[in-house]
Amino acid sequence: MLKFWKKKPTETTPEAPRDVPATAADAAAQDQSPAMGEILAEAAPPESAPSADEAVEYLPEQATATAAPAEAAAPAKLSWRERLAGSGFAKGLSSLFSRNPKLDDDLLDQLETTLITGDVGVEASTQLVESLRKRMHKREFADASALLAALRKDLIGQLLPVQQPLDVSGRKPYLILTVGINGVGKTTTIGKLARRYRDEKRSVMLAAGDTFRAAAVEQLKTWGTRNDVPVIAQGQDADSASVIFDALQAARSRNTDVLIADTAGRLHTQGGLMDELGKIARVLKKLDSEAPHEVLMVIDGTTGQNAVSQVRQFSQIVGVTGLVVTKLDGTAKGGVVFALAREFGLPIRYVGLGETATDLRVFDAEAFVDGLLPAVLGHA
Repeated sequence: MLKFWKKKPTETTPEAPRDVPATAADAAAQDQSPAMGEILAEAAPPESAPSADEAVEYLPEQATATAAPAEAAAPAKLSWRERLAGSGFAKGLSSLFSRNPKLDDDLLDQLETTLITGDVGVEASTQLVESLRKRMHKREFADASALLAALRKDLIGQLLPVQQPLDVSGRKPYLILTVGINGVGKTTTIGKLARRYRDEKRSVMLAAGDTFRAAAVEQLKTWGTRNDVPVIAQGQDADSASVIFDALQAARSRNTDVLIADTAGRLHTQGGLMDELGKIARVLKKLDSEAPHEVLMVIDGTTGQNAVSQVRQFSQIVGVTGLVVTKLDGTAKGGVVFALAREFGLPIRYVGLGETATDLRVFDAEAFVDGLLPAVLGHA
């Protein structure tokens, strides 16, 4: 009788688990495009912030090899016109001249309405239009095309005084303290700045000073991994001033070129959190009397005239020295840039024209106006 023996399976050692990213944002970022990766970096990952009392440095090599997405081929860089033409303000201005090619008071009345609804501000819009009206009545403009050219020149003239790029070469480490309310794109801006300075061959360090929000530390660590820069961090509810102070000490000891510190997003009406900003500035001056060297406030371009109130309140507490206006490529009206320039005269360092790292552009007054208005009637 034949016997059929069932072969016993060979015993094997369980395969070692593959490295997995520490956060959901890291996992998703592996297979996403750079643009989607930046969105994920701003999304809230699970609450897994460190709990140590002392600041901990997170080096890029400590993250899993798959945590940072591979660099895809960079897409063609779009022009300012291509980025801004879809904004409500640009559409309103362009269509205004297309619908009203005739030079008359009705055209100027509609221009004033477009400027006001585009968040330029009532006073600024009225003064601009009345100046053009006087010149029109003096027959300085032969037609609507001449008026368009004069409008472009006036708008550029309002922005040229605030066209002041940020120079981080004066001190070492150059400490940039980023502030702003929740949701303006502060973390994304920090990540893009880190990428910009790293590409300029500068050494960069990040400080996770937003200890108020559970996901903030993990988000900044994700950006540190993606940009190959170290992050100094503690756990949630740690003292923000202490974290940034420790980061400044670390940056000085390593001769780091640029230190970018995050802070908790807060409403300008939150007294306790606003007072914390003042404390951060006072603590830093114990180590460097000139620190922070730049207080960079991030403004959401879609918030309109509310941005003016935000800048006023933050300036009183921590002394804002420069602005970044984000999300100008979407539904933002864009006119708030003119309102901010007129109200405060603060340098506009950068503007956000998209999601990729190269879409954080150094502010250029002429290029910005080119993006809002066609140079010639009949051209989109």
